[in-house]
Formats: sequence, C-alpha cells, structure tokens
Amino acid sequence: MSRAAANWLARELKRTPDALLCLATGGTPTRAYDLLAEKRHAQPGLFRKLRVLKLDEWGGLAMDDPATCEAHLQHHIVQPLKLGRRYFGFESQPRDAQAECARVNEWLTANGPIGVCVLGLGVNGHLAFNEPAAFLRPHAHVATLSCASLRHAMLNETNERPKFGLTLGMASLLQARKILLVVSGASKRAPIQKLLSGEITPRFPASFLWLHPNVVLLCDEAARDKE
Repeated sequence: MSRAAANWLARELKRTPDALLCLATGGTPTRAYDLLAEKRHAQPGLFRKLRVLKLDEWGGLAMDDPATCEAHLQHHIVQPLKLGRRYFGFESQPRDAQAECARVNEWLTANGPIGVCVLGLGVNGHLAFNEPAAFLRPHAHVATLSCASLRHAMLNETNERPKFGLTLGMASLLQARKILLVVSGASKRAPIQKLLSGEITPRFPASFLWLHPNVVLLCDEAARDKE
C-alpha cells in the first residue's frame, strides 16, 4: 500500500510539478511519505516546485511536541525535501483559534485549490477532524475532538492532551482535484465496508467522498474484508 501510494504521488508530481499537496499524518501514510522522499536521490528535480499544506493539527499542543502533525510532517516530508516556505499549515497554539482558521482559509483561497489531498479514514468515519455530526463545516474551523480522535495513536507520543482540533473543512477537501485515501489495519475493516456501502451521511463524514469525481482508495490486506 505504501509503495503504491508513493509511486502514485510521484506520478502526479511529474504531471504537475508545482502541485499543492494537502497531507494527513498518522501511522498509515508515514511509510508512503518516507518512500516518496527517498525518490529525491534519483529524481532531484521532482520536488523542486512542490508545495505542501498541512491538513489538520492538534490544538493546544506545542508546535515541537512529538505528537503534533507538524512534527510528523517536518520529519518525514518538509525537512527531507527542504520545502522551506513551500510548506504551510496551522499553528498548534494560536492566540486566537478562530483567527488562525481564517488565516488558513485566506491562504488556501490565494494559493489553492488543492491538487492532491492525501487522507486517512477514522474508525468513526472522520476525515481530518471533520467528526461525525448533524452537519459538517465547509472550510477551516475549530473542531471538538471525538473520543475516537482522542484515542489516536499519535497521542501516545505525548503526556499532553489536545484541547481542540484545527482542520480543513469538507468543502475544501472536496474541491481538491484528486483525493488519495489510504487505509490500513484490521480496525479499519468495518469503516471501509461502511464507506463502500455508498450511503452519504454527515454521521460518517468519509461518505462524502462519493461526491468527488476522482478518488483513489489504497488499503492494505489487514483492512480488506476477507469474507
């Protein structure tokens, strides 16, 4: 899965060298990012114009906390590819969380749309911190974190607990030209089956991917229904 994802992203960058990639974090896409970054040795020009946008962030953690999305992207993508100012994302401890979301929305309006959005699938169907709810928010917003999100493995790397989530909204994600959904682990078997049912509901935000014309789903064997 990871190698297929890295190769798919490399092909997209060959087609559109200045693409804006919006990247999720967590265990599922990490190996794909490492494999993609390794291509810089054989194809140094592949990443010269690449731009990266951070999908979401744990609000309230310090930016250098090892559990942050910032730390993960810096280690696996931003520093290996020397992106510098071609990387943009939420601050994890903004003085004003609403103003921080407005800042991200303004940046995306000026620099978007997203070319490729890499997403993972939450066990409760969340995409980024767009959590199951009666309605979904369209653009960057402050999110109340679900119990499922607060059990995320990334938080095992810190003694702190996030106070809220900062995330792009569903409209921003669905405006991406292409979406790559990567899913791994046996715990995602039931969510994948629910996604593939085709029923669209805000109580399972990933179901809104059915409204997008260009979604690629890659999963590992553990996440597949073996029946």
